[in-house]
Amino acid sequence: MPHPADQQDEFPVDDRTDAADPADVSASSDANAEEGDDVEALRSELEQAKDRSLRLQAELENFRARTRREMEEERRFAALPLIRDLLPALDNVARAIDAAEKEGDTAGLLDGFKMVAEQLASILARHDCRRIDALHQPFDPHLHEAITQQPSQDHPPGTVLLVAQEGYELAGRVVRPAQVIVSVAPPSE
Repeated sequence: MPHPADQQDEFPVDDRTDAADPADVSASSDANAEEGDDVEALRSELEQAKDRSLRLQAELENFRARTRREMEEERRFAALPLIRDLLPALDNVARAIDAAEKEGDTAGLLDGFKMVAEQLASILARHDCRRIDALHQPFDPHLHEAITQQPSQDHPPGTVLLVAQEGYELAGRVVRPAQVIVSVAPPSE
């Protein structure tokens, strides 16, 4: 039996080496380097995008908090202009009371309170708060609250005969309905 070392290879020997062509290796390493640079650039962009996103989220939260604080403060002090306008009327009430106590004259007190009432109506009108005109008007359940009914021959049924308490509306919205007495047809005899 022949020795394996004495046998010749049945396959032809390829004189080429397994080593790659230097040009191919250089191109491959350049491609790998470019891919590595691209990956690094993408990672850098991703980090910058994450950073921008976090900053924008923080800015948005700060904006929301600031807006919430401003709205709460605005609500808390919304009546400030009205109160500033009412204070002089309150001062006039105090002056009228003082004058009535000193003089003992109720006519002066009545005149003082009439002036204060006019001043208060003027202040409310400046703030778009108006008295609901109800007397001798048709009853409107959106503007009036009927406290009782009264037979009347002088007015058609459903007419406001008497205003027990004035009603007011603010910018077209009812603040307080007028409390009224409404006419009904007189009983037939």
